[in-house]
Amino acid sequence: MENMKIRYLETLAELYPTIAQASTEIINLQAILNLPKGTEHFLTDIHGEYEAFAHVLKNGSGSVRRKIKQVFGHTLSEKDQRALATLIYYPKEKMDLVKKQETNMEEWYKITLYRLIEVCKRTASKYTRSKVRKALPKDFSYVIEELITERPEITDKESYYEQIIHTIIEIGRAEKFIVALSELIQRLVVDHLHVLGDIYDRGPGPHKIMDELEKYHSLDIQWGNHDIVWMGAAAGQTCCIATVIRNCARYANLDILEDGYGINLLPLATFALTYYKDDPCSCFKIKGHNELNPAEQDLNMKMHKAITIIQFKLEGQLLMKRREFKMADRALLDDIDYEEGTIRLGQKTFHLLDKSFPTIDPDNPYELSKEEEEVVERLTFAFENCEKLQRHMRFLLKKGSLYKIHNRNLLYHGCIPLNEDGSFKEVDIYGKVYKGKALYDVLETYVRKAFVAIDKEEKEKGKDILWFIWSSPSSPLFGKDKMATFERYFLAEEETHVEKKNPYYRFLENEEIVENIFKEFGITGDCRHIVNGHVPVHHTEGESPIKCGGKLLIIDGGFSKAYQKVTGIAGYTLIYNSWGMILAAHEPFTSTQDAITKESDILSDSILVKKTTERKTVAETDNGLKIKERIAELQELLKAYRDGLLIEKL
Repeated sequence: MENMKIRYLETLAELYPTIAQASTEIINLQAILNLPKGTEHFLTDIHGEYEAFAHVLKNGSGSVRRKIKQVFGHTLSEKDQRALATLIYYPKEKMDLVKKQETNMEEWYKITLYRLIEVCKRTASKYTRSKVRKALPKDFSYVIEELITERPEITDKESYYEQIIHTIIEIGRAEKFIVALSELIQRLVVDHLHVLGDIYDRGPGPHKIMDELEKYHSLDIQWGNHDIVWMGAAAGQTCCIATVIRNCARYANLDILEDGYGINLLPLATFALTYYKDDPCSCFKIKGHNELNPAEQDLNMKMHKAITIIQFKLEGQLLMKRREFKMADRALLDDIDYEEGTIRLGQKTFHLLDKSFPTIDPDNPYELSKEEEEVVERLTFAFENCEKLQRHMRFLLKKGSLYKIHNRNLLYHGCIPLNEDGSFKEVDIYGKVYKGKALYDVLETYVRKAFVAIDKEEKEKGKDILWFIWSSPSSPLFGKDKMATFERYFLAEEETHVEKKNPYYRFLENEEIVENIFKEFGITGDCRHIVNGHVPVHHTEGESPIKCGGKLLIIDGGFSKAYQKVTGIAGYTLIYNSWGMILAAHEPFTSTQDAITKESDILSDSILVKKTTERKTVAETDNGLKIKERIAELQELLKAYRDGLLIEKL
């Protein structure tokens, strides 16, 4: 053990070869521990709504407005504060409008630059100079550093700072500088972003959201069920591929696949026009807000039905192959009486709304036709070989997980599967039983195997587990007794559409159950929370996102437009800064243009979840623990130098 310790100290000495360098680093790290805790921003269930997502990212769920208020609360009107905030969110677009209205742009540039510098100073004040320096835009790094480190009590340099501002305006760099300052404020106002799942499906821009996240400075992602099904599609799992296409068709978002990812859907369109040419496909109407012309609408509905039938066939095959999933009851095609146009579910018989199944062989309903096989093969090749999709999925693997524990907060998308009595549900995964945290861990292992396993059988298990996570009643990301896709398309009786939630959702206010979850994941201490996405909070019905006395927070309020009629708002987000936790409720986002021209922000209400009497410091965070460990190691290194165990490399 002593030899291992010496070898580690020798390695550390390569980084800090002298007593002076080790001592300087200890001083630096001790100082960092006393800085205010960085601001964390929590988003969930974005569902492809790129414009709303981009706006919330820019405004930090009200963090920018709070900084402006701290600096100018007593010196600027509410209108001027709102105008300054809009400029920070959309500097280029806002300046284009200002130039059409303002008669003295030089004066406007001067006032605006001074205001932005003051806000920038405030946002940078909680970080080390080194961290701020790394965030500075290259073109203006030296100038910005000079301006934001100006101390107002020192008057000797006043003319020096004024001349910098004057010169920036004089040489025509004011607009570029304003953009740089605005983007720096956006960058510094949030230290770390948590995305609690469901980036994909329903909205038209998930690929744009992924592009934006790839550029973000610091984040983690907890996979949602809609992310998992896209990961399955990228891995080549055919049920997931069919599901992804069906969801895109259902919400008139096939252009995500064709334009966003360059996946050729012509084979499916040709097949659909051939086999459903005279079929009105009336059960496959398009949802969402994308407007299609009549010809596009007709083709979309035919493609929608074609891929849905293919999906049901593929799922039936999978459920016969994976009996261990215990979902055979969801293979429904062999329960249909094709002559009568009825289906037997349990003890009841129901009439189908659509009785046209030209590609189904009643004697072998799950067998793909030759043409369907060809469509599936070509689609699978397209998904597996789409460079952009594969890049986005690698990013999800790199930054993502099924759950995360961060600063004593447990983050996950769906639920912890529970039994009716509140105990952790045991789930069979390929012959072994898991529950609670162990269930999450084994499922995540198989998710990663789907992409990186060398063993062919293990890789196939990983691919199939992605579909299991998407739709199984035992999945922590789904959390319902069934996915009633078939019933919603083909049966009028709403009783068949009901998807019963896991008992977890009945125990959200049960302190004993919540404490058991904390214990299961090894989270102790006073300031701890579960932050949960997946199920929209029905704001209009008076439902609160704050559960169990503030120990559990459900922050899915309906980012997706598809949910907003039910929820009444456009989502909750959460801010956790050095003073406590703030839950933000958002109004529906109309458009980026409205946000710029009308200076409308979508933050409608802020709820203080928890406030600390003393400001939290870095020392009280997970990063603080790592820093303390590093300090202890460096102190051991100093001792080794002073005891003669190691020699300084002077």
